Amino acid sequence: MRETPTRPVDTEISRDREPLISLILYHLFKWSIVSPVLHTYFRGRIYGAENVPKQGRLLVVSNHASDFDPPLLSCAIGRPVAYMAKEELFKVPVLKQAIKAYGAYPVKRGTGDRAAMKAAMASIESGWATGVFLDGTRTPDGRIADPKLGAAWIAAKTKSPLIPVSLWGTHEIFKPGSSFPRPVPITIRIGEVIDAPTSSDRAELEAITQQCAAAIHAMHDLGR
Repeated sequence: MRETPTRPVDTEISRDREPLISLILYHLFKWSIVSPVLHTYFRGRIYGAENVPKQGRLLVVSNHASDFDPPLLSCAIGRPVAYMAKEELFKVPVLKQAIKAYGAYPVKRGTGDRAAMKAAMASIESGWATGVFLDGTRTPDGRIADPKLGAAWIAAKTKSPLIPVSLWGTHEIFKPGSSFPRPVPITIRIGEVIDAPTSSDRAELEAITQQCAAAIHAMHDLGR
């Protein structure tokens, strides 16, 4: 496995792994709740787990169709994956400590994409594999309609490799008007690692973004 060099941001020390307590909590939550739900209730299938580096900085890019995506993706990846969460959640006692332990990082609504990207960079520098939805939002069919350059920009700034992931079937978990998740089949495919951009030049960022989107769509097209 190729290791990427670490470098500090501001005065904080970069890490190669998430905190030990977070790793312990991740495995407790994964094996007690998420994995049984994925493999039993959703009859989940996972392909390509061997492609995931077990340590070192990593940017996980995927499509997005359901609120179930972050925990299911993190379960499939085999290591904790940090995602952004509304700043308001970090003001709730107990919940604040819980979501921080699982790697969530706060983003204030209305501050724009730049604040979210800076928060993601800080998460990577703290040792977390960090997840970014390539479209920036959910799509009704799980396909990427308008891939944003943010993930490639973060990868360039932090010198982090990217790994594309396809979530197939999660857009069917909830139908309009339904209040309970449907037991639909879910398939998660993990692609090969893509090297970080060598610069933040727009042309290179666009090329990397399209490479990620193409990889995700190719896996998504394989279906079940």
